[in-house]
Amino acid sequence: MTKLSVNINKIATLRNSRGGNTPNLLKVASDVQDFGGEGITIHPRPDERHIRYQDAYDLKSVVHTEYNIEGNPIPKFIELVLNIKPTQVTLVPDAVDAITSNSGWDTLKNKEFLQEVISEFNRNDIRTSIFVDPLEKMMEGAKETGADRIELYTEAFASEYAKGNLEAVKPYAQCAQLANELSIGVNAGHDLSLDNIKFFKENIPGLLEVSIGHALISESIYLGLENVVNMYLHKLK
Repeated sequence: MTKLSVNINKIATLRNSRGGNTPNLLKVASDVQDFGGEGITIHPRPDERHIRYQDAYDLKSVVHTEYNIEGNPIPKFIELVLNIKPTQVTLVPDAVDAITSNSGWDTLKNKEFLQEVISEFNRNDIRTSIFVDPLEKMMEGAKETGADRIELYTEAFASEYAKGNLEAVKPYAQCAQLANELSIGVNAGHDLSLDNIKFFKENIPGLLEVSIGHALISESIYLGLENVVNMYLHKLK
């Protein structure tokens, strides 16, 4: 069974666009879990343009499923994660001005840095995941960092799938198989949607978790949040 973790960044974006507290981020997180969502993901950035650092603290008492905090491990982010101790931290090599995540880690070039950061999280019993492109050498590098899991960066798959190129899933399947052989858990995320999630899941061996935000919230505008969460759960079975 592949778990669905719902990224609620877009809810924070909508709230911040008008000030105040509508929509209520904590209420949405609670509702998503009541609707069957198996995790909540947030990705605070230094400029706090959507999720604020205070949101991360406030959500700690609300998230009773899996709590996944994504981000670039700058000192402020590391401090946040160590204070909150979420279920999982997903390390993403975001530039400060990045609109959204747009590349995975080079786990070979950044091995020593990642080892240092991951060991600190491991000492605090926080599961670690590294955001990576679908390259087998990055799986091997991830193993050497001591990470518990990798998260496959799926934008390229989603783009090609939309064009009808089903072969685009192959490098992801190969990387997942290698990760399984290396005893690294496999997560995935970025541009996964109701259109492509079933095909992706069926072709990725040992897929433990998907983190979906932008598409899920956009689809919910037409179909309703509770309905969409359950549509994803159905496709992931």
